[in-house]
Amino acid sequence: MDAIMEILSRGIDQLFGRPDGPLTFRLVVMPTMVSIIAIRAGLRDAREGRPTFLWTFFFNPSERSQLLRSGWKDVGRIIIIALVLDTIYQLIVFRAFYIVQAVIVAFVCAVLPYVLFRGPTNLLVRNFYGKQDKTADTLTDTKKENMDGRSEVEDHDDK
Repeated sequence: MDAIMEILSRGIDQLFGRPDGPLTFRLVVMPTMVSIIAIRAGLRDAREGRPTFLWTFFFNPSERSQLLRSGWKDVGRIIIIALVLDTIYQLIVFRAFYIVQAVIVAFVCAVLPYVLFRGPTNLLVRNFYGKQDKTADTLTDTKKENMDGRSEVEDHDDK
């Protein structure tokens, strides 16, 4: 039991000590790049009228595989780069490789920002432009009145 606690303690210390070591730029650059990619994906989702990413992932199993493919396509290379950079970091600093720590760092630097930005971007854009579109539709409908004062919709109903 003491060995397990020692391993966990060492792992936590090593994970939290990473911002002070070499290759610190990866802890800023990767989440930034993934956030930009996620925002672009959220904009694409909003444009195509898709529901938010996490909501669909958890509550619509039929869409889950498509979402995973889309997410992997967007951030797959960055996850691989995160794993490679963390492996290099570990070899330089610890002179050893800890797979679980590498996966945790890759998840925090790549997957977490993607999930946190894609869905809310979609939701914000749909809410913002959805309200504007309804206003624009109302204005367009009022401009489509005929000379006798009736709207085109009413004219089609009369025929």
